[in-house]
Amino acid sequence: MTRITEQSSRYRHLEKKTVEEITHLINTEDKTVAFAVEKALPQLNKLINEVVTKLKDGGRMFYLGAGSGGRLSVLDVIEMPTTYGVPKGLLNSILAGGTEHLVEALEEKEDDVEAGWRMLQDEHVSRKDIVIGISASGTTPFVLAGLKQCRTNNITTGCIVSNPNSIIAANADLPVEVITGPEFISGSTRMKCGTAQKIIFDMISTTTMIQLGRVEDNRMVNVALINHKIIDRAVKILMEKIELTDYEQAKKLLMDAGSVKEAIVQWQLQHQ
Repeated sequence: MTRITEQSSRYRHLEKKTVEEITHLINTEDKTVAFAVEKALPQLNKLINEVVTKLKDGGRMFYLGAGSGGRLSVLDVIEMPTTYGVPKGLLNSILAGGTEHLVEALEEKEDDVEAGWRMLQDEHVSRKDIVIGISASGTTPFVLAGLKQCRTNNITTGCIVSNPNSIIAANADLPVEVITGPEFISGSTRMKCGTAQKIIFDMISTTTMIQLGRVEDNRMVNVALINHKIIDRAVKILMEKIELTDYEQAKKLLMDAGSVKEAIVQWQLQHQ
C-alpha cells in the first residue's frame, strides 16, 4: 500500500516563508480537496444510498474513528437532532478514547484493537445498522479491528480513507477513497484529509436527512426550537410556507405545533 498521506510536502523551508506566502500556499493546496472529493462521488453515493436504506428500515449509522477524523464525525453527529429534529442515537460516533474526551488528543487510543468493537457492542450494534470507519491512513488499528468484527457479525460496513488500496478499504463493504495527496506539513492529516472528511460528513448527513424527509424545498422544517435565533428563523419559514403576514400569529402557531412541518399540517387542516 502506498501511504500518500505520509509523503513529503511539496514545499520546503517553510520556516523561511512569510505569513502571506504560507497562507497562499495552504489555500492553493486546499483548492485541490473539492476535486478529490468529486472523484470519490461514485463511491460516496453508494455509501449514502445504503445509509438511507438502513435508516429507513429502522437501523442506525455509526462512525468509527480516531484522531481528527473521529472528532470531526462527532461534531457532525451532535448537530443532527437540533438541525433536523431526528432522535438522538439515529446517527452516532464511536470515538477512540470516548466522546467524553473529545477535547483531548488521545492519539494513543487509536492503537487499541479491542475498544472499537466493545464500544459498538455497548450500543447494541446489530445487522440493521451500518458502521463507517474513518481513517486518513487507512490502517488505524482501532478502526480496522472494529470493522473486521462487524463483518464477522454480518454488519454492513463502509469507510472513508485517504490512501488507495488500504487494508481498511479492503475490510469495508462500501469503501470511499478520497485521495488528497501529500499534506502541506508532511503527514499532518488534520489539514487536507480533515477538510475532505468534513466535506464528506456534510454530504452524508445532509443528503441522508433530505432523503428521510427532514427537509422541504431547501428549508429545515424540523429544526428544534431551542433559541431565539432558530425560533425567529422557523417563524419566517412558516410565514413563507403558508403565506401568513402576521408574525405573532405565525409564532404562536409554530410554538403550539412544535415544528414548522407540524405547524404547516395544522394550518392546512384548519383552512381546508
